[in-house]
Amino acid sequence: MAELKDDRKIPPEDLTDDAGLYRRLVAASRAIEDKCGQRRFWLDRQVSARIVSASGRRLLRDADGDRLLVDDIGSTDGLLVEVGSAAAGWTEVVDYETEPDSALVKGRPITALLRPRGGWSRLGRQRVRITARWGWPAVPAQVVEASLLLASRLWMRRKSPEGVAGSAEWGTVRVSRWDPDVEALISKYVLE
Repeated sequence: MAELKDDRKIPPEDLTDDAGLYRRLVAASRAIEDKCGQRRFWLDRQVSARIVSASGRRLLRDADGDRLLVDDIGSTDGLLVEVGSAAAGWTEVVDYETEPDSALVKGRPITALLRPRGGWSRLGRQRVRITARWGWPAVPAQVVEASLLLASRLWMRRKSPEGVAGSAEWGTVRVSRWDPDVEALISKYVLE
């Protein structure tokens, strides 16, 4: 919020527009996450479990083994991987590796769990329960900047009815759907 106020040249002690600025910053952040394929660029405070199928689009096989594609995992603290079902019970899996290599050290999330020798594909109809702190280890600088740009644009949008803005210098123009600078900043974070 302080960065947005600084960008808009609003003194920190001026609280007049804080509620409106905050709403736009939250809206901008959620819009960017949606644009990036429902990615969440913050890290959950506590672990929570998600259950996925070890088949179909989530499973990639190659010479290294089976890669189970997972939602972004931002920490290995509390990471627990199990196979089974609610009816039959769950068994902990220990023969997996997180990928990409050194992801967390590089400020990136874990996006796959690798099991050598076809470990995931041998499960049949079993499910995989992953307990983790979901999200990113830290918000990428490009995402922060894109959020600030979009929030600032949303703030100024209140002065541009019907999506039209203008000035004495360059006249009236229609405001496009996505700012090209925002799109450029987040392009490498968009899931295909």
